[in-house]
Amino acid sequence: MMGGGQQQLQQLSQELQALDEEIESLESEVSDLNDEKDEIDEAVDAIETLESGSTVQVPLGGGAYLRADVQDIDEVVVSLGANYAAEQEQSTAIETLRRKQDALDEEIASVRGQIEELEEESDEIEEQAMQAQQQMQQQQMQQMQQMQGEGGDGDDE
Repeated sequence: MMGGGQQQLQQLSQELQALDEEIESLESEVSDLNDEKDEIDEAVDAIETLESGSTVQVPLGGGAYLRADVQDIDEVVVSLGANYAAEQEQSTAIETLRRKQDALDEEIASVRGQIEELEEESDEIEEQAMQAQQQMQQQQMQQMQQMQGEGGDGDDE
């Protein structure tokens, strides 16, 4: 019977570890989504503040940048997703980016909801593990008392 309790504790421990890993993964996803929102904020700020003729640094990849002059801030190329982009007027580009942020907010809320559900499940499993451990300790105490009681009966005869 003691082996069964230990097996149950081990199973609960494995479930907790799997939940913790999933929670960690989802928290990383939230962090990535927040980073993406921050990048959109920076893009919107740049679109709103830059003027034609401004000098900017354009990333080329691999940590390399090129200085360039903005020829026309009134037309902005915005990624639409699925490797598509469109040239849009400044105000339309900002609206498109804000919609992306709204979609990211919804996704973040959804992922946070999943995290909360997993944390609740984790709390329940921790409670089950504590109860199983207490039961095992009570059984061990009862067995020790029974062994002492049997030993005591033999001394009295």
